[in-house]
Amino acid sequence: MIPFWWIPIAILIIWLIVLFILNFHIVQQSQAYVVTRLGRFYAVWSQGPHVKIPFIMRVVKKVSLKEQVADFAPQPVITKDNVTMQIDTVIYFQITDPKLYTYGVEYPMSAIENLTATTLRNIIGEMELEQTLTSRDIINSRMRSILDEATDPWGIKVNRVELKNIIPPKEIQNAMEKQMKAERERRESVLQAKGQKESQILVAEGEKQAAILRADAAKQAAILQAEGEKAARIMAAEAEAEAINRVQTALAESLKLLNAAAPNDQVVKLKALEAMAKISDGKATKIIIPSEIQGLAGLAASAKTLLEKDPDTK
Repeated sequence: MIPFWWIPIAILIIWLIVLFILNFHIVQQSQAYVVTRLGRFYAVWSQGPHVKIPFIMRVVKKVSLKEQVADFAPQPVITKDNVTMQIDTVIYFQITDPKLYTYGVEYPMSAIENLTATTLRNIIGEMELEQTLTSRDIINSRMRSILDEATDPWGIKVNRVELKNIIPPKEIQNAMEKQMKAERERRESVLQAKGQKESQILVAEGEKQAAILRADAAKQAAILQAEGEKAARIMAAEAEAEAINRVQTALAESLKLLNAAAPNDQVVKLKALEAMAKISDGKATKIIIPSEIQGLAGLAASAKTLLEKDPDTK
């Protein structure tokens, strides 16, 4: 049987174990604990095991060291040309000093939201509507620089600021839509005109190439025809020259034979008379007979007359 006095000792041991468990902390790598001792800042616990003294030390804040995102509601802002727009922003920030984050400002997220709205109004107030819509990068850069400098005493580093939406008034949206529609129609008309122009150019180029090909074909045909006629004329001239050459050769041979026969003057005149007779068989209406042949012709005629009379006389 267990003695009665062991019961308080067992309770005390259990209470000490529970107390130790409740005051033993393991800090994760992505976190930091802000610890006070007797109400005064004591330390910032980083990753690893830690034990706090009960009733004396207290963890007042657990801070996440990871990058965080804050999406703020749309804020009404007025541009330089008095146009009211709704702009909502997104901020990416990180806590770099847990002590300053804990003791620097009350409600740091609310403070960042109000500071963001004020900074946004100041920047947009210096720009006109068109510049606001086309200068997001400039606005983001200026806001990040201003917010990072302003939140540095709070232990917060602003890594990036983005304008999520820029919502102009309804009438301006309608005007912008009409302008965009007109611009799209203009681009479509330009593209159609460009397409028609290119099509006409291609058709003209095709006709030009076809005309060039037809001209080249006609040129080649004319060249071939001229070369054919030239060849035909050359062949005819060569044939004629060959015929003349043969005639001249035959005449030369005849003269050579005639000279070899040694004819007298009377024979030559008689041959000339025969030649004249052959000439008279043609279509000539007048024939001029040389004087040397006329005597021989008269002699031949007389002789023919005598020969015709002789049979009667006999």
